[in-house]
Amino acid sequence: MSAPHPQKLLSKGKKAIVLISGGLDSTTTLAIAQSEGFECLGLSIRYGQRHDAELDAAIKIAREFNLAEHRIIDVDLSVFKGSALTDSTVRVPDRPAAGIPVTYVPARNTIFLSIALAWSEVSQAQDIFIGVNAVDFSGYPDCRPEYIEAYQGMANLATKAGVEGQRLMIHTPIISLTKSEIIQLGMELGIDYSLTVSCYSADRKGRACGVCDACRFRKQGFMEAGIEDPTQYISK
Repeated sequence: MSAPHPQKLLSKGKKAIVLISGGLDSTTTLAIAQSEGFECLGLSIRYGQRHDAELDAAIKIAREFNLAEHRIIDVDLSVFKGSALTDSTVRVPDRPAAGIPVTYVPARNTIFLSIALAWSEVSQAQDIFIGVNAVDFSGYPDCRPEYIEAYQGMANLATKAGVEGQRLMIHTPIISLTKSEIIQLGMELGIDYSLTVSCYSADRKGRACGVCDACRFRKQGFMEAGIEDPTQYISK
């Protein structure tokens, strides 16, 4: 019998807040956190997104992973408009565009991490996991390593726990992986990707549009990984 992984021994019994959207990346991140021995508390945000299919998926995933706790917090970012994901008057693009795309939600990860940070202090969790990715992503500024590093520094300055020496760590285990590498790792960890929803414009049944950025990256990832895509698409 092989020896336990050192990281799992180090993390066993430690609590971690894991942001789970219901999508492929956050589910893989959750699986990684559990594989490292963390007791995972799942956090999902209802932020005024176009559909609830992702959150429905997050609930199923939380049950599948038998999380110690799963909370859904309401923060309505749709009041600010300006993003195709929160403003019904802005069309989700069906082809790549130059620059930061209209699907970028202003300050989304900053807000999500801040809510996770508040819960981490109350629950005495010194670790937060988030499934940001700086390789196969759409150019979002809050998915970059330098952003995560800056936020972690701020969090340790701004909290009672940080000031008292209980330093917070933000884990981004898939930040440098391609989508195909993420999928391959997830398969090794036993993830059922049919439970996940990544599409920006999924219908009420959770079926994906097949043409938005999220769908394109997902399709390409499964193809490059040589793994059958279990996603239900409205059109292929």
